[in-house]
Amino acid sequence: MIHDQRAEKFRQIVENKFQIYNSLFMSLPYDKMTNIGMLLPFLCEESKIGYEAGKTPEEIVEEFFKNHTGLETEEQKLELLFKIIQYIERQVVLFDSIEDAAFPNLHSESDNGTVTNMYERSLQDHKLDKIREKLKDFAVKVVFTAHPTQFYPNSVQRILHDLRNAITTDSITNIDMLLQQLGKTPFVNKEKPTPIDEAMSIIYYLRYVYYDTIGELFTKIKSTFGNDHFHLHEDLIQLGFWPGGDRDGNPFVTADVTKRVAEELHSAILKAYYNNLKTVRRRLSFRGVSDVLTKLSNELYSAIFRNEKITAEDIIKRLDEAEKILVEQHNSLFLDLLVNFKDRVKIFGTHFATLDVRQDSRIHQQVIDTVFAKLNGTHEASFEDKFNQLIQISEKVNPDDFEDIVKDTLLTVSQVAEIQQLNGLRGMNRYIISNSDAVKDVMNVYAFFKICGYQDEEIKMDIVPLFETMEGLANAENVMNELYQNPIYKKHLERRGNHQTIMLGFSDGTKDGGYLKANWEIYKAKEVLTKLSEQNGIKVVFFDGRGGPPARGGGKTHDFYASQGKTIANNKIELTIQGQTITSIFGNKEQAKYNFEQLLTAGVENDVFKNSKKDLTEKERALIIELADISYQKYSDLKAHPMFVPYLQEMSTLEYYGKTNIGSRPSKRGSGNELKFEDLRAIPFVGSWSQLKQNVPGFFGFGFAMQQMKEQGRFDEVRELYKGSDFFKTLVLNSMMSMNKTYFPLTYYIKNNPKFGAFWNVLFDEYNLSKNIMLELTGFKMLQEEDPLSRKSVKIRERIVLPLLSIQQYALMKLQKGEGNKEAYEKLVTRSLFGNINASRNSA
Repeated sequence: MIHDQRAEKFRQIVENKFQIYNSLFMSLPYDKMTNIGMLLPFLCEESKIGYEAGKTPEEIVEEFFKNHTGLETEEQKLELLFKIIQYIERQVVLFDSIEDAAFPNLHSESDNGTVTNMYERSLQDHKLDKIREKLKDFAVKVVFTAHPTQFYPNSVQRILHDLRNAITTDSITNIDMLLQQLGKTPFVNKEKPTPIDEAMSIIYYLRYVYYDTIGELFTKIKSTFGNDHFHLHEDLIQLGFWPGGDRDGNPFVTADVTKRVAEELHSAILKAYYNNLKTVRRRLSFRGVSDVLTKLSNELYSAIFRNEKITAEDIIKRLDEAEKILVEQHNSLFLDLLVNFKDRVKIFGTHFATLDVRQDSRIHQQVIDTVFAKLNGTHEASFEDKFNQLIQISEKVNPDDFEDIVKDTLLTVSQVAEIQQLNGLRGMNRYIISNSDAVKDVMNVYAFFKICGYQDEEIKMDIVPLFETMEGLANAENVMNELYQNPIYKKHLERRGNHQTIMLGFSDGTKDGGYLKANWEIYKAKEVLTKLSEQNGIKVVFFDGRGGPPARGGGKTHDFYASQGKTIANNKIELTIQGQTITSIFGNKEQAKYNFEQLLTAGVENDVFKNSKKDLTEKERALIIELADISYQKYSDLKAHPMFVPYLQEMSTLEYYGKTNIGSRPSKRGSGNELKFEDLRAIPFVGSWSQLKQNVPGFFGFGFAMQQMKEQGRFDEVRELYKGSDFFKTLVLNSMMSMNKTYFPLTYYIKNNPKFGAFWNVLFDEYNLSKNIMLELTGFKMLQEEDPLSRKSVKIRERIVLPLLSIQQYALMKLQKGEGNKEAYEKLVTRSLFGNINASRNSA
């Protein structure tokens, strides 16, 4: 019933508004775009009917030209196609804004997963004290990454922000003006953004969305659960930051860049405090209080513009002073304003978000080998000998004695103490190592600090291994066991409060092992690492590199975390978010608040409200292992298919990701000309399947595994698993979400391709198999039946971009045949990536 009401509301305030405001495009004074709005529905209809009839994109687009335009030359046709892309890009922005503006009307304060709902539930079940107990040391951390899946330049982001507000108030005049601005504003970066550009783009969100969102949410939780005996700790909701610190595969992130980004984060939070303080001072104009706050305002100003040092403790000291006068002399009038401001200073310190450093273990090894060789004149020595010698050298190594990556790595480590001095210890406190699969990968980082002159007690950094391949995950237990026993590392952990963060890579894991296998291996790894850490007296925190879509290991986050049982440590929920997931899930205050709440309550409720569906029985566990192994074999066979990489290279947009100027990082690892599977980055890999509307990593092998059970007469076991295990159910529903964003008719024409026809059929058969068996398993009549809002949103977005996909495939076919203006067709492919990925919001 509630589903039906929400679906009807969605129709009224999203679908209908889009139709109305979309008509405004018709009258906009765009150059040569006056008739695009009338032509577009024809291309959309030709595409829909044509694909179902098995026509090729080339046939569909050429028939569109013939039936609906009088264009003759290739130049004229190309110009029209570029104009259509421009038009659709702006339609996507309009739909984003309308859907985002509708968010508060489509979600209630007491929905499942909200703080209000958790409070009501805890009252009902007499669990209020247990919630408070859990909140004492629980935390949620969202880490913003610079992964390039966000295509809107900052200028468009700001229009989007204003457009959302205008739609909320139904201001036709403002909407009209903003659409005109949108029509004249470039959607494409002329050059690749630098890491600084990426950082500034996300710092914009920190200042204008998260500063208020997290401050208000903290106040809400405090007033809901706080009492005389229970006080909320300020680290409950944390922000992490990778742009400018993540140098894995990004040669443009240097020590200078890292330092500059740390300074920008510092400056941004001081500016936020300075503005916040203006509001507080407007009310607290009383004798004594006003003087103290004026002093603080001047100190913040000097820190921002004259680089004078100020710490969070300095700010809080001033606020305590003001509070004392306010309470003693002015009847605590407007005290809540002062207290809320002070809470924000405690939450954000002088760092705003914690800047992480990340690098690949293979680069680290290269640095260690080079430094050792310089000191000893030889590379030849065991890891133990190298490590023991390097940590005992009496004088620190001079970075200027080295070149390139070695020099930069040493400079990066050398400046950690300086950044901690400026931003506080919370400003930078961990070093993440990609592709960790051995103890030396962690110990090498410890050695860096020693050769850069740090004493043991001065290394105020957590060293975080990232296990991301099937091999890495399988080896994680041995690596951590050995580390926990290592005397040097053991002492380091003691100095760090016996806390260990371990990162797990869902994106690369899914790319490597397929959706079901990757999620199961990570689940198992978490279980064994939880047990191992407890045995060693270590409090473990799992940091999940989840990405956004199921094909990158993501999916519905609240459901995922709420489904984890008591065998997995639940001290903190920490995950990465990137690109469109930032704008679509945390992009404005209402959405951000709602989704932070969903994360927080998933973790708290997991411990407080016991649910047998969260804990896997031995029988359920054995069945998941069987299914995961079968699906992994099926997915591995696909990866080993001789056409796998050529298909992506020749038939998809893979080769064009690097030309989009959307991210500072190269789109593949390795510098060789020949493309290897292991060099593919997860985002271009998943994005290319998404552009083909095939989303293979989100489902391939999953349906096949269940079909095998069915053929063995064991489908009832799978049904029981689906009903009995929240974890398995979440994986099924996430995979169905991925499939709901597929549209195989777009590539029906490939089935007749002499080179790729057989391979395409393998993909199509598995899609049909997976879809049918999942519908049978769930009892649904359609994919995403349980989530009508998401289903409707996907449907409208897919309709908006269908002409865009036709243009993209048309251009790819022209390039494959070597016909016409090669440069223009390549540009068409690249440009069509933008609108399509923005419309998909989470790429798969």
